[in-house]
Amino acid sequence: MARTYSDKFLIAMNQADPYRPGVALARACVEANLPAKYVAAALGVTRMTVYSWFRGKPIRDKNQRVVEVFTEIVEGDIVKGLLPAKSTIEAKQYIESVLGEPLKM
Repeated sequence: MARTYSDKFLIAMNQADPYRPGVALARACVEANLPAKYVAAALGVTRMTVYSWFRGKPIRDKNQRVVEVFTEIVEGDIVKGLLPAKSTIEAKQYIESVLGEPLKM
């Protein structure tokens, strides 16, 4: 499995404003066990951009709706029992199934 999210990151995430879209994305990804590098590839941004959003930084308008929809899909699949991913391979396969195409990394 990809490196898990650090304790320091998890503490900061839990102290951040849960109503910020990036923080909601972070919570969904942590619960779903989806690595940030795959989320970044799926959203067409860098891993550092995703971590910035995870920490509550603003999301550009052009990415805002995509982040919200991706978060809703992940949260729904957690409820359905399709997530959390049990391995890196499973996480990648899940994201590719959501996109309907292979990740471009």
